[in-house]
Parts: sequence; structure tokens; C-alpha cells
Amino acid sequence: MPRDHRPARSVRILLAEDQGMMRSALALLLGMEPDFEVVSQVAAGDLIVGSALVSRPDVALLDIELPGRSGLDAAADLREEVPECRVLILTTFGRPGYLRRAMEAGAAGFLVKDGPVGDLAKAIRRVLTGETVIDPALAAAALGAGPSPLTARERDVLNASVDGATVADIAAKLSLSASTVRNYLSSAIGKTATRNRMEAVRAARQQGWL
Repeated sequence: MPRDHRPARSVRILLAEDQGMMRSALALLLGMEPDFEVVSQVAAGDLIVGSALVSRPDVALLDIELPGRSGLDAAADLREEVPECRVLILTTFGRPGYLRRAMEAGAAGFLVKDGPVGDLAKAIRRVLTGETVIDPALAAAALGAGPSPLTARERDVLNASVDGATVADIAAKLSLSASTVRNYLSSAIGKTATRNRMEAVRAARQQGWL
């Protein structure tokens, strides 16, 4: 049998990715690093914290668009529940708004998936030393884009509009009055310079504000 040449204390990694082939490939590639051990793999955002509480990873690699709960929301949860775990956002969607939200959630890094796995391995080691690692092109774009103009409530109302919900549906879901929902929608539409709430949702998503 081949000997295991891993060091006595490997870097423990949690991987959250909803695409099975991508998740398996990442786990395989990271597992080839002699000092890495993928201790947990999840396919949904609402499974991240529970899995981290059990597996106690040193680093969590999180996709953003996950079923159940976004990786950005899960990053904030990990900061509260498993503060010793460093978070790296690894996503296809290199949007400035996502980067700002990731940093606000306490992420230690933000990388896009089209980079080589060697760079990802280096990033994992760097965040464990206390560094913050951000894709350079995305960092420049984020500085030029400015912060999101949407308030937290405006984001909530737009998110609740994604599936074509009526104003009454949104009001019931968020425990708001219908008139308040209309006011938030009107404000969000104005801030995104769009004509209706569905255009506002699309524009906000393109910017990474939702």
C-alpha cells in the first residue's frame, strides 16, 4: 500500500459547491496537495454552518449562488458560529457588488473559478497566515463601481420579487404593508435606473447587489 505523506496536521477544508462535477473535481485536486485535507463537502448553503460545526475546517471554500442560502450569507454565519474558520469565496460570478458583500461578511478572500488550482492552493495558505486575497482585476473593478445604493430592505423586497410574487405575497412574506412594499420597489427601481421591478432585479443581480 502507498504511504500517506501528509503532514501530521493537514489544512482542513470545507467545500461548498452545488455542481457535483465541479465539487468532486475541486476536492480531488485539492486533496492532491500534501498538506490539504477536504473534510467536508456540501451542495447547499443552508448546510454549511452545520457541517462546519462538526468538521471544524480551517478554511471554507464557498460558492455564492447556492440553494437554500447564499455563500455570502453563510460566510457571515461562519464568522459568528465558527470564527476560527477562514472563508474564501470561489465563484464564477466576478461582480464588484459580490466582492464588497463578501468583505462585509468577513471573507478572507475572493477568487473566480477560472484560475489555476495552484493559485487557489496558494490563496488558501495565504489566508491562513492572516492575509486577504482578492482577484486583482475584480478588486480594481470594485473600487470603480462604488457601494450598492440599495438599502437592506430594498434588497429584501427585490429578492422576494424574483419568482414573480405579487405585492401582497411580498408583503406577507416580509411582514410589511402593501404600501410599504410598493415604496421600497419604487425606490429600488429608481436607484437601478430601470422601468419595473423585474428589470430592477436583473440590474441589481448583474451588479452583485443581490
